Amino acid sequence: MNNLYKKRKEWLDIFKDMRKKLKVSDTKTVDKKASSQTCSRCKKILTRADIIKNSFQCLNCGNNLKIRAWERIHMLIDDGTFNEMNGKLKTSNPINFPGYEEKIRSLVENLNMNEAVITGEGMIDDNKCILAVMDNHFLMGSMGAIVGEKVTRAIEHATRKRLPIVIICTSGGARMQEGIISLMQMIKTSAALAYHDKEGLLYISVLTNPTTGGVTASFAMLGDIILAEPRALIGFAGPRVIEQTIKQKLPEGFQSSEFLQDTGFIDMIVERKDLKIILGKLLSMHKEV
Repeated sequence: MNNLYKKRKEWLDIFKDMRKKLKVSDTKTVDKKASSQTCSRCKKILTRADIIKNSFQCLNCGNNLKIRAWERIHMLIDDGTFNEMNGKLKTSNPINFPGYEEKIRSLVENLNMNEAVITGEGMIDDNKCILAVMDNHFLMGSMGAIVGEKVTRAIEHATRKRLPIVIICTSGGARMQEGIISLMQMIKTSAALAYHDKEGLLYISVLTNPTTGGVTASFAMLGDIILAEPRALIGFAGPRVIEQTIKQKLPEGFQSSEFLQDTGFIDMIVERKDLKIILGKLLSMHKEV
């Protein structure tokens, strides 16, 4: 790891020009939350009031429903303590991918957020921390330059302030519309976490459904403590791709959070309704004195 620390300055120089090109814009937020949602497992239609009351889980089968980043933040952070960071950073089109700018504009307008991650500082059960929450409604939570930049800035801010960082991961992987630039975010986020770790600071990773691709291959699996929601899909390539590559049938439940816990890849499976309590206890246990 020492070589990684020595090369950190070289990596930061590589990304210096990229950071200068990041666009900032004010996006007016409008409340467009749906009044109901259909469970992806049992197909039961649930009212929004029941969804919120039941911690965004299906009342019929217990399935974890898709959840927006701000909804997760409200569930985890003590009331009135969250201060968003870098919320105005907005994606450009670094490789001139056809139709990409129009797609991003549509998502920004419909989802009321500029990118697939929200970062900020707040309190979880009276424990101050930095929080990054991904949102798979925004291009499946894919990681492009701005997602990588916001996560990196959040980690660096946590390091400067000697605070723990919690990252709620959900992603389809690196963003193909940004090509090699999206893959470079794996190095950048990992380098920031290496320095955070060198300073003896805590990083808790929470894996939700799905967490795949380049996010799994970088910051998602680098936590000092790795938690996961029940029945989450966690992996790099999908099961079908792996089976076609190795010409073998995979074990039942392969790449589920339960399978990964049994094989030692994650530390604990936590129900969504219990996550704030568990995070609060872990942060309290590791608080600097």
